[in-house]
Amino acid sequence: PEIFMVQVRAMLRASEGLDNLRIMLPMVTSVSEVEEALRQIDRACEELREEGYQIKKPPVGVMIEVPAAVYQTRRFARLVDFISVGSNDLTQYLLAVDRNNPRVAGLYASYHPAVLKALDFIVHEAHKERKHVSICGEIAADPGGALLLMAMGYDVLSVNANNLPKIKFAIRSVSFARARQLLLSVRSLHDADDIHQELRQSLKAFGLARLTRPLMPDQKIPP
Repeated sequence: PEIFMVQVRAMLRASEGLDNLRIMLPMVTSVSEVEEALRQIDRACEELREEGYQIKKPPVGVMIEVPAAVYQTRRFARLVDFISVGSNDLTQYLLAVDRNNPRVAGLYASYHPAVLKALDFIVHEAHKERKHVSICGEIAADPGGALLLMAMGYDVLSVNANNLPKIKFAIRSVSFARARQLLLSVRSLHDADDIHQELRQSLKAFGLARLTRPLMPDQKIPP
């Protein structure tokens, strides 16, 4: 808590006069963690005001990136101002696969049905409380994944600068109705490889074949 207070005070002081600070709490696993963090942030704001700083409490959100947080999304949404999803860590923990370990990295699958179901669940639970939901990670930086996330209802996709042009191009090229139809088709599939193939074929049908990922050596496009 002492380290957290130092960090929060520093962020608040740096934002004085700018009012553009947003604080996101990572790796949350329980409501009590969020409640305590919010109390600490309130305390920091009060202390700085007493010291003469013109401080406004910034929007505070949480990062959903561990399985324990997924099914508490709506409870978190009632406490905070926004929700963000860390899809890479969430995928890793859902599948019990260390993506940085070459011996098991092949089992890491962004399009695993369980991962997509969790992502779908999160955004719908957060929107029930009218909270803004963003997502970052490998799936958001892939054109097929971006279309699925758009269809699910994610408000913001966070990607690196290298992937931004192709993601923007994909989203602008496909109507929301067609993206929803793609999501419905993917929901009926039960294997990550089948979902990957469906995305490849759909991107080709949308005229976006050049944006598809290269196949892995052991993957084949069905006839």
